[in-house]
Amino acid sequence: MQNILNMSTYKYHTLILMLILLIISCEKEDKDDIPPAIDMSAENHNPANCDTVYIGEAFVFKATFTDNNELGAYSIDIHHNFDHHTHSTQPEHCELDPQKEPTEDVFVFIETYDIPSGSKKYDANDTIFIPNDVDTGDYHFFVSLTDKEGWQTVKGISIKILDRD
Repeated sequence: MQNILNMSTYKYHTLILMLILLIISCEKEDKDDIPPAIDMSAENHNPANCDTVYIGEAFVFKATFTDNNELGAYSIDIHHNFDHHTHSTQPEHCELDPQKEPTEDVFVFIETYDIPSGSKKYDANDTIFIPNDVDTGDYHFFVSLTDKEGWQTVKGISIKILDRD
């Protein structure tokens, strides 16, 4: 009789444990599954697709970043497009110069920026200087935005770097 009672208690405890595990495993976690957003379309945002920036001058990158939970960081990558490769996210195509080989003076800018912790919205406002001694022509301006969960959004536009003279 003792064995039957122990067996019943064991089955009862096992059933309770399985129910608890089932309830715990069915609880929904509040996971952030929405990527952040990059807005470069407002009138004060800069640069716009097909804009020109000039050697020896600075320009200000302005964009608005948003996320449903929390933003993380962003990076800016400016590199030549002399071979007309593409990773633009814009439907408008810019007029390109003839293809050419890059020189050792090609402009390359790669910088990462932190966003203040807890931010759901952030207005980027970064000054970028174009040196005097860089090769002019077609370039890509590539922005990558990551939220705290690790979701990423990218925006690529085309710009020209020219000599103002």
